[in-house]
Order: sequence, then C-alpha cells, then structure tokens
Amino acid sequence: MPHRLAISANSTPLSPASLTAVNRAVSDLRRGGIVVIRGGDKSTLLVMAAEGATPAGLDRLRELGGGEPYLIITGRRATVLGMDHGDAKVVVAHPEGGLTAWITADVADPLADPSKVSGQQWSLNAAAEFSCESAAIGLAKVARMLPATAAVPLSDPKAAAYPVAWAESKNLLVVGAADIFDYESESARSLRKVSEARVPLDAAEHTRIATFRPGDGGIEHLAIIIGEPNPEEAVLARLHSECFTGDLLGSLRCDCGDQLRGAIDEIAKAGGGILLYLAQEGRGIGLVNKLRAYELQDRGADTVDANEQLGFDADERVYIPAAEMLRQLGFGRVRLLTNNPDKVEALSRLGIKVVERVPHAFPSNQHNELYLRTKATRSGHFL
Repeated sequence: MPHRLAISANSTPLSPASLTAVNRAVSDLRRGGIVVIRGGDKSTLLVMAAEGATPAGLDRLRELGGGEPYLIITGRRATVLGMDHGDAKVVVAHPEGGLTAWITADVADPLADPSKVSGQQWSLNAAAEFSCESAAIGLAKVARMLPATAAVPLSDPKAAAYPVAWAESKNLLVVGAADIFDYESESARSLRKVSEARVPLDAAEHTRIATFRPGDGGIEHLAIIIGEPNPEEAVLARLHSECFTGDLLGSLRCDCGDQLRGAIDEIAKAGGGILLYLAQEGRGIGLVNKLRAYELQDRGADTVDANEQLGFDADERVYIPAAEMLRQLGFGRVRLLTNNPDKVEALSRLGIKVVERVPHAFPSNQHNELYLRTKATRSGHFL
C-alpha cells in the first residue's frame, strides 16, 4: 500500500495566517465545536466532528445552516458499513428521516455494531476531490480524529456572500478548503530548527538532538544526530515514526521499540548518522485511533484492515517533514535503514537521493508475529 502524499490544491505557498487558520480549526473540531469551510467555488459548509456530535450540537448545525445535516465519511468506512458507494473516496450520506446523534456515533465508531447502521436507509453521493466535503474529512484527519463529520451547507445567501463577517458574528472560524488540502505539505515546508542540545545516549554518547517546529506552532519533529556525519557523503539515516506504546512502554504488539534502539545502535557502530523522529503516531492516525485499531485487531482484524475499518488508508504518513529536515541539516543523499520500500520511494520523490537501502529487521514475538507478517504480505515490507 503506497504511503499517502499530501494533496495540493494550490500552486502557491500558504501564508502563515492560512497555516494558523487550519491549526485553530483543528482545535475547534477537537473541542466539539463547529468550523466553517469555504470552498474555491464560494460554497460554504458548516462541519463538526462526528465522534463528538451531540443532540445539542446537531441542533446548532441545523439552526446555523438553515437545513438538515448529513454525514461525510470516507469510502473505506462506507464499504465497511455495507454502503454501495462505487469507488468514491469521500461519501456524502443523507439518512432517511434525518440525522440523529446515535446514527452519527454509530457510523463514525468502528467499534459499534455495523448492524445498527445497515438497517438505515441512505441517500449517497460521491464528494468531489477538492470540495468542502473532502476538506472536512481532511481536517478531521489532521486533527487525528475519526475521519467522519456531520455537516450542513450555509443556506442563507446573504450570509454565504459574506461568510467571514457572518462567522465572526456567530463566534465561528472560517478556513479555506484549499488551505486544508495543502496544510500538511506547507506545514512541513515551514519547519525551522528551534533548538539543539547534546544528549548522550546509552548506545551513542556523542549525540545531539535538534527540534524542528512548523510555522503554525504545531508539534515538533526531532533529528537525533549521532556522531559527526559528513554532508559530503551519503549519511546513514532512519525515518522513525513516533510510537508511544512501543518506544516508551516497550509494547510487544509492534517492533517499533526494537527498531528505534536498534537504529541508534547501528548508526553509532557505523560512526555516525541521523535518526529522524517524526511526530506521526500510528502510521499517521494518532495514538487514540491506534488504540482503537488495536481493539479491532483483538477482534480479528489485521493491522491494515483495522486502519481501514476506522476509515483511514492503510498508511496515512507523510514524509515531507523528513526530506525538509535532511535538507536543512545539509544532507541530500542517504543510506536508508528501512524495510519499507515506500520510504525509499517517498524520499526519492522529494529530492533526497537514496543510494542504498540498509535492511533493518528484528525477530518477532508471539504478540507481533501477525503484525510483521501483515506488513510484509499486504504493505510490501521486506523481511
């Protein structure tokens, strides 16, 4: 399954204000608030996260929008629910009889009984690629929430003609759909190094850690610089996505902790290199959703199916931050410690030359054997 590359709807870089608007919209969505999305075609959509929808919240959507709310979900989630949607990536679903909080919760929640939804009658439509509806799903993903929203178009033509003024009068935030589509790529390109310090490690005493922060003040990525790697040579490098359970707690459900500590040891033995510690837990779906996926795995799903039952792609990671950090550190060529061919392809597409793939595998245990086998058979990882 190829990794996800950020979608771009603009040819010009986002302004700092646009990045900040998306960041603020994420905060509102996570608090259960309503966000106003403005499309390039002047359409205006009011959205709220499905997993936090309440009867009062849906009533407020109706009042503000002047119409009946509907659901927006991914095509993957619609497939799980048995909805006949063709091959649409984003699906607009109108339930017969109107939207209720329990319907919203059951459609969004992968741990709910699908039979509760299967008896419901739906009117389904495919959302256009760069529509407000697709942007709503994108915003939920950036917020690391379940990719499902309740929404209603703004029906008042006077309000829709001046959405910013109208939204301000209702204490709501307006964010551009194009800004949401471009957020991940532009946030990565806005990364700047904000600190660097010597941090001796058990397996690599001569180590420095540099932090890179995006322009909107979002979560930092880390560069763990071991030894004194030479920018004139292909640096031994590892792209490691954070894993709270594996890296910090020593979880046996994955091999992330082994990969992290093994990479530090390998780089130190080689005389130096870089480990990029990327803030994209759970292959980009976030810790909360990763734990939801674990529960689905306990019910019989493999790691790929679990992500897709949640409504995500099998791998939601973006490697633009890694390429940007390497460039800022002065490295354009790498010997990449990985078993994942998608990382090799991603860095190559992003202008970093991968001169060698260095195998990076560790023994399985009874808890992660299926996980590792699934990565090999369904995601193309090398053993």
